[in-house]
Amino acid sequence: MLLKDLAEKLGITPIGLSQSINQEYPQLQTLERIANALGVDVSELFTKKYRCPNCGCELNIKIESSK
Repeated sequence: MLLKDLAEKLGITPIGLSQSINQEYPQLQTLERIANALGVDVSELFTKKYRCPNCGCELNIKIESSK
């Protein structure tokens, strides 16, 4: 899922989502909303392996810093 798709599901802009998750300490409420939109538990946001909630395929996620 692209950041813009997730942001749309959350009803915020991609820039707003990016800023929220790139904070040193993202708010728990934000993490809960992301987890709910992805259909996963919040704890799964912190594991190295992610799975598609629809088909179960392992997802490869690459996080890049714009700094």
